[in-house]
Amino acid sequence: MRMVPSRHIHITEKNFPSIGPMLRKRSSSPRGVGTVSRGRPSNRLKATRRKSIPRSASTHWRFGSSQLKSTTHSTHNCTHSQDKRILLEYAAIAISQAYSKEPDNAAEAAAKAIFEMRGTAPRLYRNTLVFLAADKTRLQDLDEAVRKFLAWESILDEQGKLDLSPHQVKQAETQKKAADGVVTARLPETYQWLLVPSQENPQAPVTWQTTRLSGGDALAERASKKLGKDESLIINFAASRLRMEMDRVPLWRGNHVAIRQLVEDFGRYLYLPRLQTSTVLLNSIRAGLALLTWEKDAFAYAESYDESGGRYRGLRPGAQVDVSVDVGLLVLPEIARRQIDQETAPPAPASGAFSSPPSGEKVQPTPHPSGPTPPPKPKRYHGTVVLDPARVGRDAGRIADEVVTHLVGLVGSNVRVTLEIQAEIPAGAPDNVVRTVTENSRTLKFTGNSGFETE
Repeated sequence: MRMVPSRHIHITEKNFPSIGPMLRKRSSSPRGVGTVSRGRPSNRLKATRRKSIPRSASTHWRFGSSQLKSTTHSTHNCTHSQDKRILLEYAAIAISQAYSKEPDNAAEAAAKAIFEMRGTAPRLYRNTLVFLAADKTRLQDLDEAVRKFLAWESILDEQGKLDLSPHQVKQAETQKKAADGVVTARLPETYQWLLVPSQENPQAPVTWQTTRLSGGDALAERASKKLGKDESLIINFAASRLRMEMDRVPLWRGNHVAIRQLVEDFGRYLYLPRLQTSTVLLNSIRAGLALLTWEKDAFAYAESYDESGGRYRGLRPGAQVDVSVDVGLLVLPEIARRQIDQETAPPAPASGAFSSPPSGEKVQPTPHPSGPTPPPKPKRYHGTVVLDPARVGRDAGRIADEVVTHLVGLVGSNVRVTLEIQAEIPAGAPDNVVRTVTENSRTLKFTGNSGFETE
């Protein structure tokens, strides 16, 4: 797949502090063509036709088609698809947060902030992000190239005021085009660090792998090749490996798991393989359903589960199925086999019917299956946790992500979450606090026994 990133990246004075003084200072222009005007860069300079580098922003290159699309987002409000579909994104960290080999450098701090939070809420789909960072030692070369480009851009924008001759305009256009090519060449030379979060298992801490990119391809192409070589990005996912991951974690919700839930799991959890798109997972599911050895290496497919009848509707094992993200369940092979055997067994003989064995043969007693009765499955869950009053939003978000989501995902589950607040105020609460808290509690529909007490 050929991937070419869009070239719309904003160049602003905020990213390159030296640009402003250069544009504000009257000096002789390059190669004697006119002069640079005073004042701040015009709006045309802030959003040039072809180049830009985000201010305090990160640039996302999204795999969505044969061409890579580029969109810009705030560094700490980095957004991406929330529709439960996997979409790998390369987040290019702002120029002002460059990478160096010093511990806790600006690029790693920015990547961790984007990785942890989406605006003011905890980020859910963390397994869809990798980060590209600029090299601190290369910024000076890029800064110089950008200043030259902006200088020639300014001259051409004000050619009337500068009273340039046609020959001088043509010379300025040639120089601008050359400067444009230099910036284009130096951007991939500057963004040469790939920061990849990973996690061995659900209990292990998140670790960061830093790799220097090399080669002459586009940034996203270089990054994807490096990730694929290290198996940090999966483009083809074998059905047997999918089954192995489902058993290892495990990802089953009881005797089955919804395809939508499985896609969401692979987008969320770092200890699962990082897939390029949800199509990779769907192709793996289709291949597994068609295997002749589905009972050992894969799973069965069902359209839905009938709780009242205790059976799966539309159960299809070992068959070609056109699956989609929005519908369908994957069923454990042994459960599917049990239902198939029950529903395809020959009918029992009619009551009163009797057939005597041939003379001379002994009647063998019918064997009865024996074995230990499986232990009953837990039916209820109750948990209590103390939250940090200064970070209630963060802690509550993590609890919802790591605990409540799994319980709500169980078929037929009835989950109730309550929040209890106890505050002791030795000096007494001021009237304005009492009034504000009481009104907010009423608006948020706290129960009737909520309120302040004098004793």
